[in-house]
Parts: sequence; C-alpha cells; structure tokens
Amino acid sequence: MPNKLATDFRTKTPDELQTQLDELSKEQFNLRFQKANGQLENTARVRKVRRDIARTKSIISEKKAQAAKQ
Repeated sequence: MPNKLATDFRTKTPDELQTQLDELSKEQFNLRFQKANGQLENTARVRKVRRDIARTKSIISEKKAQAAKQ
C-alpha cells in the first residue's frame, strides 16, 4: 500500500510543492533551534519533518522528469 502522504503530495502542483518545501525547511530550522536550546518537547517531529522534506523533494524531481519526457 503506498504511503498516503506521498499520494497527497503527488496531487499538488510544482508551485504548491515548492511552497510546502519552504515551509518544511523553516520548520526544520526552528526545531533545530529549539533542540539546541533544550526547549524541544516532541523529538519525533524532527524525524517526520526531515522525511517530509525528502518526500517532497523526490516528488518535485519526479514531476520535473515527467515534464521533460513530454
């Protein structure tokens, strides 16, 4: 069964994916900052954000490759 998040990401346009990637990068920075200051409560969120960033980048590159083929 494919990951539900990945299928949700694939329905978005490249611009929406880029916006989401920017937001996730900012969130990752804030989480790293909280961790450094000892204020991070939900440590699992760091892993989830990192994987969401990777998933988003993968789908962006898939869409670019698909557009290049056409």
